[in-house]
Amino acid sequence: MDVNRVWEARARITPYVNKTPLIRSPVLSEQTKANVFLKLENVQPTGSFKVRGAANKILSLSQAEQSRGVTTFSTGNHALAVSSIARHLDMKAVICVSHRVPKAKLDAIRRYGVEIRNDFDSQDDAEAFCSQLEREGLTVIKPFDDPSVIAGQGTIGLELMEDLPHVETVVIPLSGGGLLSGIGLALKANNPRIRVVGVSVERGAVMYESIQAGKPVILEEKETLADSLLGGIGLDNRFTLSMVQQLADEILLVSEPSIAAGMAYMLEAHRMGVEGAAAVGLAAVMEQKLKVDPGENIAVIVSGNNVDLSTLLRVTQQYSSSTNHLT
Repeated sequence: MDVNRVWEARARITPYVNKTPLIRSPVLSEQTKANVFLKLENVQPTGSFKVRGAANKILSLSQAEQSRGVTTFSTGNHALAVSSIARHLDMKAVICVSHRVPKAKLDAIRRYGVEIRNDFDSQDDAEAFCSQLEREGLTVIKPFDDPSVIAGQGTIGLELMEDLPHVETVVIPLSGGGLLSGIGLALKANNPRIRVVGVSVERGAVMYESIQAGKPVILEEKETLADSLLGGIGLDNRFTLSMVQQLADEILLVSEPSIAAGMAYMLEAHRMGVEGAAAVGLAAVMEQKLKVDPGENIAVIVSGNNVDLSTLLRVTQQYSSSTNHLT
């Protein structure tokens, strides 16, 4: 895949996407003796980075395809992104999600006036139903395994190079691989020496296990704070598996308590509520799973904020009451 597609995506999606802030994390920088920066995709209009890829894909469709409408399967954030762009363009959209998607995300999706199907046991089941809708004329907007979606997510990498030209390591939440593939492509096309680190949750590291197996695998979905990282990579995966294999220098796995600690850190240190998937990179840094050199420039992707308030308060209270991780 050519990096020029990322530059084309940037021009296409600018009216629908925010250039997000890159802020320094004083506490993490002091703890690691490095320069740790946070790329705040949680301040996108839909609350996550997913709007980049969804916008690029939908805006790339023909007028005939747009007139027939779109459908998607998602753990929530991609569904929000597709719903938002469909609303902007006055398009029909059918959103298919599993019953594991949190109420906060479902409520947010409903506000866009799209049709929702949430009676599926897993994202894989939702994907199968989307295939049926595709046969009826709707275009499936895949969450990650699509060049246009990957290129849209890659625009984050372009912004990183502008705001932190001497970045040395970028830490990226990893599930289906669209985010890491896009950012990794943009970064390494500019500087192959930049270290790209993917972080997955222990309860469902499908991409990690697929790389170990050398082919896509299916894992049972389990309850996790990082619900946005659930779901398979598709047994017919065409792009992201090979791209992650090529672009990821390392993949780390983090536990549920460490994800909770990352969520608590963002709320306490930066006054931002983020979802579990957005905290996995923070968890890897805080647990010292990421090997860091003194003075190294590190960017951590904070991917989204779509979390139930009750969940955020619960995990923050539990973690803060047991450990003072900010000292």
